[in-house]
Amino acid sequence: MFATPIESATRLAHQFMSEMKTIGDQNQMIPTDYVPTWAERTWFSLFEGRNEAIVFGIIAFVVHQGFYYGRYFPYYVCDYIPSMAKYKLQPDKHVTNEQWWKCLKSLLASQIFVQLPMMMFFLPAARMVGFDCAAPFPAWPRVVFQVCIFFVFEDFYHYWAHRLFHYGILYKRIHKVHHEHTAPFGIAAEYAHPIETAVLGQGTIAGPLLFNFFIEQVHITTMLIWIAARLWQTVEAHCGYDFPWSMSHWLPFWAGASHHDYHHMAFVNNFASTFRWWDSIFGTDNRYQAYEARRTGKTKSE
Repeated sequence: MFATPIESATRLAHQFMSEMKTIGDQNQMIPTDYVPTWAERTWFSLFEGRNEAIVFGIIAFVVHQGFYYGRYFPYYVCDYIPSMAKYKLQPDKHVTNEQWWKCLKSLLASQIFVQLPMMMFFLPAARMVGFDCAAPFPAWPRVVFQVCIFFVFEDFYHYWAHRLFHYGILYKRIHKVHHEHTAPFGIAAEYAHPIETAVLGQGTIAGPLLFNFFIEQVHITTMLIWIAARLWQTVEAHCGYDFPWSMSHWLPFWAGASHHDYHHMAFVNNFASTFRWWDSIFGTDNRYQAYEARRTGKTKSE
C-alpha cells in the first residue's frame, strides 16, 4: 500500500530531525582496516562527540567567509592602486564609503541569519540522499569532475531563475536590491534580498544533492571544495576589473567580470553566472556582444 503525501512528508521530516541530532563517532566513520591520513583524522576529530549538523554548518560558514572575503581582498587593494584603474570596466564610477559599509553590514546580516542556517541544515539533507561522510576522502580527479558538473548545473539553474527575477514584481520587490550597484565590486556578489539569496542558493545546494541521488555518490568534503570554487567565481564576476590574465581571456566560454558587469550596468542580457553558452544559445547576449565589440575595439568576426 502506497503512503499518502502527508505520510511521506511526515516520515521525511522525522528522518531529517533524526539526522539533525546525529552525534559524531569516529569509529563509525573510519573503517577498522583503514589507516586514516592526518587530514582525515583531523577532520573526524572535529565531529567526535559533537552534533554533526552544527559542526558541519560552522565549518562550511568558516570556509565561506574565508574564501568570500579572501577572494575579494586583492580587488579591494587594487582599488587603491592608481595603475590598476586602467583595468576597471566602469572607471567613471566609484564606490563611496557609505555604499561599501552598507553593503558589508547587509552581507554580514544575510550570511549569519540566512546562509548559516542553510549550511546547518545541509548535512542532514545530504545524509538522507546518501552522501558519503566516511573515510577515505575522495581522489582529486573525482572531486574535480564532480565540481565541474556542479558548475554546469548551477549555471543552468541560475540562468533561468535569474531571468525570472527580472520580471515584474519579482524584480521590483526582490532582485532590484542586487541591482543597486550598477558598477559592481567584489563583495557585492552576495548583496541581495534574503528571498533571492535563498532561491539562487538552491543552485549551489541542489546540484550536489541531485547528482548524488541520481548519478553517483558525493563525499561531504567535496561540498566544501565546491563552495570555495563557486565563491571564487562569483566574486570575480562582480569584481569590476577585466585583467589581461582573467580566465575569460584564455577560457572563451567562461563568463568572467566583463560579462556580468554589463548586466549590472545595462540591467539586461547576460543572466548566466559562470558560462557564456546559455546566453548565447537563448539570444540574451546580443546587446552585450555589440557593447563589448565597441569597448574592446573588436568585432565578432575577428
